[in-house]
Amino acid sequence: MTPAFYRPLRLSAAPLFLSIILSFGSPDHAQAQISPFTQALAAAAGQDDTISAFYRARDYRTLWTGAADAERRNALLSALLTAGDHGLPVRRYDPAELMAALQAAVTEGDRGRLEVAMTRAFLDYARDIQTGILVPAKVDAGIVREVPLRDPLANLAAFESGSPTAFLKNLPPKDPEYARLVKEKITLERLIATGGWGPSVPAEKLAPGASGAAVVALRDRLMAMGYLRRTATGSYDAAMENAVQEFQRHHGLEADGVAGISTIEEINVGPDVRLRSILVALERERWMNIPRGQRHIWVNLTDFSAKIVDDGKTTFATRSVIGKDVPDQRSPEFSDVMDYMVINPSWNVPRSITTKEYLPLMQRNPGAAGHLQLIDSRGRVVPRGAVNFNAYSARTFPFSMRQPPSDGNALGLVKFMFPNQWNIYLHDTPSKSLFDREVRAFSHGCIRLADPFDFAYALLAKQTDDPEGLFQGHLKTGRETVVNLEQPVPVHLVYFTAYSSAKGQMNYRRDVYGRDQRIYEALEQAGVASAPVQG
Repeated sequence: MTPAFYRPLRLSAAPLFLSIILSFGSPDHAQAQISPFTQALAAAAGQDDTISAFYRARDYRTLWTGAADAERRNALLSALLTAGDHGLPVRRYDPAELMAALQAAVTEGDRGRLEVAMTRAFLDYARDIQTGILVPAKVDAGIVREVPLRDPLANLAAFESGSPTAFLKNLPPKDPEYARLVKEKITLERLIATGGWGPSVPAEKLAPGASGAAVVALRDRLMAMGYLRRTATGSYDAAMENAVQEFQRHHGLEADGVAGISTIEEINVGPDVRLRSILVALERERWMNIPRGQRHIWVNLTDFSAKIVDDGKTTFATRSVIGKDVPDQRSPEFSDVMDYMVINPSWNVPRSITTKEYLPLMQRNPGAAGHLQLIDSRGRVVPRGAVNFNAYSARTFPFSMRQPPSDGNALGLVKFMFPNQWNIYLHDTPSKSLFDREVRAFSHGCIRLADPFDFAYALLAKQTDDPEGLFQGHLKTGRETVVNLEQPVPVHLVYFTAYSSAKGQMNYRRDVYGRDQRIYEALEQAGVASAPVQG
């Protein structure tokens, strides 16, 4: 592989190099005044505007290859040697290649090119470990997260002015979850290298009281995963039932202690597949390398849950329903700020639902969806009998639709607003039975909450001594009422199929929308190393 610093000079770099020559007079005079090191550095730096600006501003002084640069040089190489632990594409800033180039550098030209190569490696590494390798929306249009990119020149300045080792150590996300994911990655890689969790369980269903070879395989698998203490039992006893329940809780399954089809499928997932979830989770953490808020709302789509987190601890949690797994209804991923709640809300039917779902019904039967009002462009209610629905197409239909406040309102009795361009919010629902499902992807994209009143009380407790009384007082009027949050709360809609519990135990969830698979494939294409397949 050709070292990065031996790449030929691009034509776009010529104007920069020419300007250096002109500043010293004629080309012949310039050759006498400019060292071979500066010539080589300027030519190589000309391929990158940021690097060019950096070295111009410092009159082409060294950052890495001078006699006084050893501390910075060694700190960078040491950090690059651990890049693989973070699930980064090591060959992008190959430390072995840089060290070989350091040893092989003979001429001043070699040193100039090496200077730029090390700066490029630093910038690539800093960006990747701070804010991720990929551009989220390019991988999946449903990931509309704003990645908090850092200024590369500011990174270089901060690195040079402080402790090199401390600066590099502080680049990764500070959230403790990131460190736990790195630890789990290393653990899984070691496990894979020694054979994984052993043979898979050859059964579709096993229940307490069962015995035989499949139960022994289940026993061995649970022991290898750390859910069951060492035992020689050949029967599905109480200890195994408890171990299965614990496994189920950590994998988003109904914790009934029976190893049914879903549980067996998850138990048979190999550590190589779990490692892929960890690699994706690390990348997602880097995309979210931002302050999340001392108090914030955390909606993990894959876990079908919504939580209020205070000072790093979950203080309230409830089940949720998310968008259906169809192209225009999957819940997006983004962060915003919740400003207010609406008690006794009206449901303003989204245009897509009005034209795709309700208009065809009303064309067949004008009285269909009678619980919804037709609203004209001036906000007036229009009688159904005054409209010829068949005269309109989805494009030309001039009315909107609204459902007034009621117990049967599609939004239930409260909605929680963080205004955004996707019209996504959290809300109540009259369809309570869906919360008993294991997989809860049924909405048009918004997030339904199983315990919306308690969620409201928890939010309002920060601004009143009687949150339930305040909420219920507004609710009993039957009128649509806006209640502002005196302290707006950050909201994060996330999609983690791998995450740790408060005690550090890893949890895994299914890839509901297939987003993790697309991210993993993109990471592989970017050069992130994958592990060998295990059973």
